[in-house]
Amino acid sequence: MKVLLRSLSLCGALATPALVLRLTGASVQPWLALLLFGAAVVAASFVLAWAAEAAQVDISGGLAIALLALIAVLPEYVVDLYFAYTAGQNPEFVAYAAANMTGSNRLLLGLGWSTVVLISLVVASRRSGRPVRELVLDPSHRTELGFLAVASVFAFVVPVSGQITLVFGLALLGFFGFYLWKVSRAETADEPDLVGPAAVIGALPAAVRRPLVAALFVFAAVVILLCAEPFAHALIDTGTQLGVDRFLLVQWLAPLASEAPEFIVAILFALRGNGSAAIGTLISSKVNQWTLLVGSLPLAYLIGGGSGTLVLDARQVEEFLLTATQTLLGVSALLALRFPRWAAWTLLALFAAQFALPGQEARYALCAIYAVIAIAALVRNRKHIVPTFLAPFRSSRELTNV
Repeated sequence: MKVLLRSLSLCGALATPALVLRLTGASVQPWLALLLFGAAVVAASFVLAWAAEAAQVDISGGLAIALLALIAVLPEYVVDLYFAYTAGQNPEFVAYAAANMTGSNRLLLGLGWSTVVLISLVVASRRSGRPVRELVLDPSHRTELGFLAVASVFAFVVPVSGQITLVFGLALLGFFGFYLWKVSRAETADEPDLVGPAAVIGALPAAVRRPLVAALFVFAAVVILLCAEPFAHALIDTGTQLGVDRFLLVQWLAPLASEAPEFIVAILFALRGNGSAAIGTLISSKVNQWTLLVGSLPLAYLIGGGSGTLVLDARQVEEFLLTATQTLLGVSALLALRFPRWAAWTLLALFAAQFALPGQEARYALCAIYAVIAIAALVRNRKHIVPTFLAPFRSSRELTNV
């Protein structure tokens, strides 16, 4: 119990200065705001990880991961929906909304998935005393992957049509609701392997554990919601002072700030040797991005005074196409529920290549490369294609036989 109290006290101490700064509206230098709000986001991420792990004692691991991913991506939603809402009155913010969404999406898969897998393989190799070349996912993640597979196909509607309509957005929101309902019906794990503060929480009596887990989820969500936007703005302001282009800041540095909670949580899982939960968290986050986030953009645009249909320009269409083909490759490589080392390095290398090869032609070339490798992975994992796409519509018992 002392370990838990000490850990929660430390996280509370790290979050308090940022909360005071946010609630009082005091003005400080961008670099100091970046430090304070960043520390709060990191502290909330640790609390979120402990709560999600301990929650698996009472609810299915899939639902715990989904709740974790939903709370972890709240910063991204706050920033992106703010851009979409503002675009209702200022059309130039449409570009910022698209840039933030596509940037965070590619950052999550290209950098996040790759980093987590590589860390997991290093940890697994050290524990086994021999090289481990692929991360094997738990069969329960077939459901999340199935939802992402379906969403990745529908994602191509955006670059093909050049717009995000309100009807399409509502359909995506409905699909996200179905996703939450589906994972909530999964079987509860028997005995989750908990360590550290999560183990202390999990060992508490149910009458104490359940309200405590709920309180920790709420605390993490409140801190992330209050600190995410100023954290992103402080990062942008700091970058602006250093002479960095604003569009690039919105597309890459702001998402880096908003993705911080889920990155931290996933890396914590990976370092503890639970690579399957780590990548499962990031897969769930991708489902959130392609359903809840994209579906909410035209709604926020409408509430902000827009028509309800976000019309994209040529640059934004390129960004969405590149993001969609990258997602297709990620899904294709994971169809067998095995994440090989080569796939992690490939995703990381292609993610880095977009910075070395700017311009329209280079973007379309990267799209083609993603598509070709994805097709090759689909051919290699072809026997898993149908089971994965049908996974969202199958029962847990049927999935165990796949």
